[in-house]
Amino acid sequence: MSELDAFILGVIQGLTEFLPISSSGHLEITRSLLNANQLDSENTLMNVVLHFGTALSTIIIFKKDILDLFIGAFKKKSNSDQKYLLNILISMIPVAIVGLKFEDEIESLFSGNLILVGVMLIVTGVLLFLTKILKSKSKEIKKSHSLIIGISQAISIIPGISRSGATICTSIFLGNKKNEAAKFSFLMVIPVIFGKMLKDIFGGNLFTENINFLVLAIGFFSALITGAVACKLMLNIVKKNNLVYFSYYCIILGLISIFII
Repeated sequence: MSELDAFILGVIQGLTEFLPISSSGHLEITRSLLNANQLDSENTLMNVVLHFGTALSTIIIFKKDILDLFIGAFKKKSNSDQKYLLNILISMIPVAIVGLKFEDEIESLFSGNLILVGVMLIVTGVLLFLTKILKSKSKEIKKSHSLIIGISQAISIIPGISRSGATICTSIFLGNKKNEAAKFSFLMVIPVIFGKMLKDIFGGNLFTENINFLVLAIGFFSALITGAVACKLMLNIVKKNNLVYFSYYCIILGLISIFII
């Protein structure tokens, strides 16, 4: 994988992790176009680095919220902070079960099957379009909501289903506040990303003798910077209820993936 490939993958990962257009789907399409499907270990290591970059960008954007949550929860200043952290833990359950029980099946989905990616992108587009039709509500996120949102996050493992799109849309469908839906979507993925990173690191076969640290650094920083920009942008987009524009993009790209690429 060249430096340019790493930069492109990092930018795509950073943008699509937060914008509701499926980072996994875009990475599958990009790898196919760039013919960047080298050794599985190299791909896995790059995936870990790219996701670390986007996870760190989330922490940077929400650093005050994260600090306030932990300070409030562990010093027992606010019962709402404890409930919020509990909701995040509940949301992790479905994806943890799916990730541990169906690891081989999940890996088989990432085989360059652009028809699957295209169909799932169209599904994402439909979900995003529906948010424009539904009337805005202002319910707070409950434990039951957290579990349902967590299930949508588990489903978004399929390439082409946007994680942020699925979780934010699900939260909005449940009647949650739009700004809270986006915030919860971004915070709930942080422990999931770090959990997956630790699993890959301690699972073996991640590191090879020919690691190109420059390529990894380029991928990391491009994902970090673009991720921070996309995260801030997405918060404003959700607040203004402009998700429908991404629905058109996902549907068009899905059709292109199926019939052209």
